[in-house]
Amino acid sequence: MGRNHKGRPINGWLLIDKPSGPTSTRVVGRVRHLLEARKIGHGGTLDPLATGLLPIALGEATKTVSYVMDGRKTYRFTLRWGQATRTDDAEGEIVAVCDRRPTAEEMRAALPGFLGTIEQVPPVFSAIKVAGRRAYDRARAEESFDLAPRRVEVLAFDLIGCPDSDHASFEVSCGKGTYMRALGRDLGRALGTCAHIVALRRTAVGPFDLSRAISLETLESLGHSAAASGALLPIETALDDIPALALSETEANRLRCGQAVSMLARSHRESIRGVDNGAIVFATTGGRPVALARYEAGDIHPVRILNL
Repeated sequence: MGRNHKGRPINGWLLIDKPSGPTSTRVVGRVRHLLEARKIGHGGTLDPLATGLLPIALGEATKTVSYVMDGRKTYRFTLRWGQATRTDDAEGEIVAVCDRRPTAEEMRAALPGFLGTIEQVPPVFSAIKVAGRRAYDRARAEESFDLAPRRVEVLAFDLIGCPDSDHASFEVSCGKGTYMRALGRDLGRALGTCAHIVALRRTAVGPFDLSRAISLETLESLGHSAAASGALLPIETALDDIPALALSETEANRLRCGQAVSMLARSHRESIRGVDNGAIVFATTGGRPVALARYEAGDIHPVRILNL
């Protein structure tokens, strides 16, 4: 996820409120340029049409990206009833028109069918690889191909507004890999019509939400000082849901050298209470991050060392 570049060694998380239009990659490139960051990555791609929370990892924070991407995500989107597009959003050409417009009562009745673990066929315009090539490249070349359904988890799906008969807005909380464009497309089909997304906004990713996000314009005004301002969040902010274990400096040095550390001493017994065998833990010393480690049979084994 992260890349090594010449630049400044900045460590932490920056939350960007992405505008509609640019790709996530372009936003990351802009942040890298503004901060002259040596290493950078992001916690989950947003479509160009989409706005909202784009967590950006800097330096050693890139080692924690997977824990953010695996977390729960929350979106708000607006559907346009009666039109299907090639991309399942407003950026694609219209490929079908339907006369039917569902009522709010019909929408609410259909939503429980999309809760829990469901099978979802991703949009053909997606980054999924098909025989070594991205699906969107094959779709643009008008090649014929099928995408296999994937199991995704939808934790909540609520109707939040119907501004007119052609549009409805929803809020969704879901697990990793859930496509909102596919969810909107499939909801339309379940209601006997067609639909596509005209607005999409991500409001939360794992432990992060928009309350601490800043715009690209704000970042540009901060310049290099953004790394020293309250905009940069500590690495451990991404690890709120992972058990934390405080080590002595000697134990921390053992972990840094790739050696296991026993948690069976009386001083550690309380901290490992309730930690499952095989679980990932967050090791610290003196309040400083040391490593992500795996707890196994009374010992912790280093998984990712944080060089801070």
